[in-house]
Order: sequence, then structure tokens, then C-alpha cells
Amino acid sequence: MTPSILAAFLYGLFTLIGGIIGYTKSRSQVSLISGCFFGVLLLSGALAALKGNPWGLTLAMIITTLLVIVFILRWLKTRKVMPAGMMVGLGLLSLAVMLLG
Repeated sequence: MTPSILAAFLYGLFTLIGGIIGYTKSRSQVSLISGCFFGVLLLSGALAALKGNPWGLTLAMIITTLLVIVFILRWLKTRKVMPAGMMVGLGLLSLAVMLLG
């Protein structure tokens, strides 16, 4: 497993778990649906890349970029580090590893 695939896999897990936590803490169905949807897409991309499909890592990078943009906008709006700031930081780190690894 390359560092790029590991980064996609871990960010997918964080996204999936974050959506579930968002739902349990504030009953946000949007958090649950979007966290599960994007988390599964990231995990699918990581799995595809692990199986040797080059589009898997591309999918993971596109989804990560989209999530970083969404969480930057949310962070600017709410000024809260949790969860928006944390997801921006983890997303940027994951994206850097995917691009360089």
C-alpha cells in the first residue's frame, strides 16, 4: 500500500466517521448522508487504487479537493475548528500525500 492510497483510505475513514458523529451529536441528517456518501467514495477510490486502477486515486483526489473547499467555506462561516478546521487540515495533508506520494 502506497502512502497515497493510505492517505485516501484514512481521509475516507475520517469523513465517514465524522458524518456519523455529526449525526449522533446534533441529529444532522445532512452530516450523516454526506459523510457516508463521500466517505464511501473515498474508500472506493482507495480500494480501486489498491487493486491497480489509476482512476481510483484520481477519484480520491477530486473528492478530497471538493471536501477541502466545502470545509474551508464552512470554517470561514462558523470560525469553528471542529469539525471544519480539522477536516481542512486533514484534507490538505491527505491531498499533499496523494499528489506527492
